[in-house]
Amino acid sequence: MMDEKNKIILILGIMAFLANGDNYAAAPLLINISKDLNITISAAALSVTAYMLSFGLFTLLFGPLSDRFGKAKIINIAAIGTAIFSILGGFAFNLPSLIFFRAVNGAFGAGILPVTLALVGQSFDNKNRHKALGKVMGLMFFGGAAATAIGGALAYLGSWRLVYITYGVAELIMALIMLRVLEKDEGIVDKFDLISAYKTPLTNYRFMRLVLVMFFVGFSVFGSFTYSGKLLQSVTGYNILQVGMILSLFGVGTVIGGRIAPKVRSMLNHAYLVSAGIIGFISLFAMSAYTNIWILGIGLIGFGMAFIFMQSTLVATAQEKLHMMRGTAMSLASFNMFVGGASGTIFNGYIMSHYGVSQIFYDAGYVILIAGLISTVFIARFEMRKKLGYYNNA
Repeated sequence: MMDEKNKIILILGIMAFLANGDNYAAAPLLINISKDLNITISAAALSVTAYMLSFGLFTLLFGPLSDRFGKAKIINIAAIGTAIFSILGGFAFNLPSLIFFRAVNGAFGAGILPVTLALVGQSFDNKNRHKALGKVMGLMFFGGAAATAIGGALAYLGSWRLVYITYGVAELIMALIMLRVLEKDEGIVDKFDLISAYKTPLTNYRFMRLVLVMFFVGFSVFGSFTYSGKLLQSVTGYNILQVGMILSLFGVGTVIGGRIAPKVRSMLNHAYLVSAGIIGFISLFAMSAYTNIWILGIGLIGFGMAFIFMQSTLVATAQEKLHMMRGTAMSLASFNMFVGGASGTIFNGYIMSHYGVSQIFYDAGYVILIAGLISTVFIARFEMRKKLGYYNNA
């Protein structure tokens, strides 16, 4: 039984690897996209904003749909949709067409990543849930940063268009595999009612304040990582292939963080998220202040570790707080994270234009530090209430 579950985790993890990479691949590509379409880098970044914003908004729809019709069915439909529009993104002929294809791609992506985490969450008990989520999220975010190496290589050898087409074809292959392998699960609610679906979480202020922290995590992480390729190229002068390879160290950090997170959390207890915020702050400060390639590389690894430490814990806790509606819980969590990322991308485009690209990472360091401190308080209070028996059925 556990072998079967591990197989499902691997398949879902690979799909998450590709779907998340689809978004992150833009980090080293923005300069090439801007040159090819004859637009500014800030304008090219609007395609990233469109993906994230669409992703965040449509999670609000797919979460309740997955609770009604089953998570496997929604993941299968979304996988086919995101594959098709990823391929179409490679044929964009101007900025509006690129924004449209990426927005629809993000809309379907919303039915993969958060619903996958909800499916994993309901498939494991309390003892194994955090570890299982860590594995899937490790692959998910490794896919995000490996995309910079893959994307940089494909763009260096061919074109940025080849990157989106390649990811789309790979996603389509995985979608067909999932159609055969994923065991269909039943819906857990009798009817689809979007308003009723969100009435419970929206009126649960302890849940809402927790997922609101994810907005600032998304703001600091996604909002800054979008411009990491520009940062590296400006301070090193490296080409897109070299920049993409270096950026993949962020993914190395997420994989390492995903593996050691349970042990570190058990050792540090409530100091765990404080440490994550401090690691994130130091890493982002190093990226903003230094040009030495070794320091930048270590900063990227620390950045990835801090992110996965915070995100895996916040996601697992959000699911426990709303354990009867995990799909809806993940929708609100992902909505906050990706809308935060979209907001950060827009805001940081302004910061880059007026203060330089390094300022983006300096500011993001303070945001992730504050998010770590605040989430520590919320998680500590949750653990206290859990011991008192408020979440016995989680």
